[in-house]
Amino acid sequence: MSADDNASLVERKDASATFVVLSGCSGGGKSTVLAKLAALGHAVVEEPGRRIIAEEIASGGTALPWIDLEAFLRRAIDMALADRAAAAANQAWTFFDRGLVDAASALEDLTGEPVLRSLCMAHRYHRRVFVTPPWSEIYVTDADRKHDFDEAVAEYDRLAQAFPSLGYEVVPLPKTTPAARADFVLASLEAFNAPGR
Repeated sequence: MSADDNASLVERKDASATFVVLSGCSGGGKSTVLAKLAALGHAVVEEPGRRIIAEEIASGGTALPWIDLEAFLRRAIDMALADRAAAAANQAWTFFDRGLVDAASALEDLTGEPVLRSLCMAHRYHRRVFVTPPWSEIYVTDADRKHDFDEAVAEYDRLAQAFPSLGYEVVPLPKTTPAARADFVLASLEAFNAPGR
């Protein structure tokens, strides 16, 4: 095994231990749960999509999901990889609002380009992924989220297949308060990492 292969293996092991993804249905309350985790002192990485939209609008760019979805998704992949690299030194939990699997699965679905497995097996997160299920009662559109609830559910269905296909254990968040959801995430991770499991 080369030094580069060894470094890659160490990176994957470390990421599997500390990088936790919150994904799932758009508008399902992910960002609110992540805000609660941040308030508890945990490192949180904001969703690539929201940051890309802000940057593209500010610069007059067109890599926006409603103008050039493919360019938007390629930027999201690049940003997800950069986010992982930036968080590599953090030894405690780092919670990601979406990540590489979200962007790569969407690009593969859009273009047919087989990027999901090659990218996402090389750059792993914690094995337990938390997802917000579709929740029509709290779903709203906004300036960045222009798609309707049916499109959000279709995205959720795609991710519900993508994560298990990559060996992740998908844990739906209960439909309860953001604080209770944050506690659920932390308790679930503690149970997963308990000695003897």
